[in-house]
Amino acid sequence: MSPQTLSLTPRPQPTLEAHLVSKSFVSGIVRIQVLSQLSISIMPGELTLIAGPSGCGKSTLLSILSGLQHCDEGRVVALGQDLTGASLRELERFRLQHTGFVFQGFNLFPALTAREQVELPLKYLGLSRAQMRSKALAALAEVGLSNRAELRPSALSGGEKQRVAIARALAKEPQLLFADEPTSALDAVSGQTVIDILHRIARDHGTTALCVSHDPRLIRHADRVLAMEDGVIDRDWRGSGFDNAHDDLLALKDSHS
Repeated sequence: MSPQTLSLTPRPQPTLEAHLVSKSFVSGIVRIQVLSQLSISIMPGELTLIAGPSGCGKSTLLSILSGLQHCDEGRVVALGQDLTGASLRELERFRLQHTGFVFQGFNLFPALTAREQVELPLKYLGLSRAQMRSKALAALAEVGLSNRAELRPSALSGGEKQRVAIARALAKEPQLLFADEPTSALDAVSGQTVIDILHRIARDHGTTALCVSHDPRLIRHADRVLAMEDGVIDRDWRGSGFDNAHDDLLALKDSHS
C-alpha cells in the first residue's frame, strides 16, 4: 500500500515586519527614546490594532512601518522589500503603488467632491479618466457612499468624511492599509462603522490592515490586538483574549490620564 500524501495548506507569510527597530527624537538637549528594539510581524487578511496610551510610540511605529520615515536602528521589511536603506524616491514609489492611508483628520480638499477626492491619487498611477471614475465610484459604493459621490466635504458628516478617506485609500487596491486614529474624531456609531469597514477590507481583499488607536472601543472589531507602552509591544491578544485586552487597556489609559 503506497503511503498517503498529505495535502498541507501553506501558512501565510507576514507581509509587514519590524526587526529590533529603535527611534528617538531630540528636543533641545534631551533625547527622547520613542521605540526601543521593537519587533513585530503583521499578517495579510487581518485587521491588527496597535493600542495604548497617547505618547507610547504608536504613530511613530506606523510611520516607520509605512515608509514615511526611517528608523535609527533595526530593519523594516514590507511585502518582501527591505525599506531600511531605501531612498526617499524609492519610498515614495513604494507608498504610491502598495499602500493606502487613513488619518484622524480626514485630509479632504474642501473644493472637491467625494468622487474627485477618491480619483486624485489615481492620477499618479497613470490611469485614464474613465478608469479613475470607475474605480472611484466602486470604492465609494464599497463604503456605502454611492449616493454622496458628488457632494463636497461641507455637506458630509464626520463619519462620511472618514469613509471618503477610506474609499480614497481603497481605490488604489493597496496591499497595505494604514489607519492612524481613524475614529478619534467620530461618535461611537460612526466609529464602529469605520472600523467594521476596515475589517471587511482586510478580510475581503486580503489586505494587511494596521490601525493604531488609544480607543478601547475598537478592540472587539480587530483580529489581533497589540498593546504598546513605553516604545515596546508588551502584550499580544487574539480572539478569546480580547476581554482581558479591553480591561487591561482601559487600566493603562487611566494610569496615563
